[in-house]
Amino acid sequence: MAAPVIVQGTLGMAYAVLTEAALGFIGAGVQPPTPTWGNMLQYAFGLLDRSPILSIAPGMAIFLMVLSFNFVGDALRDVLDPRLKGVIT
Repeated sequence: MAAPVIVQGTLGMAYAVLTEAALGFIGAGVQPPTPTWGNMLQYAFGLLDRSPILSIAPGMAIFLMVLSFNFVGDALRDVLDPRLKGVIT
């Protein structure tokens, strides 16, 4: 019973990262003195015509964080799901 909860928790963390970044980008999240990836993307979006490289770091950080949470959740599902024992994927 704990396995689905653990897997859902890792996928929920990826959703939380995306939600925070989206809210920070549109200005509804944490206010600008506190650095967040969404705030960084919002700032870089204003400078996109002069320096597009500024948006790559926070964008890649968000992408890699969400991807890693999804990979961890998938690996945990493979390890903890008793129905997959003996199945080669």
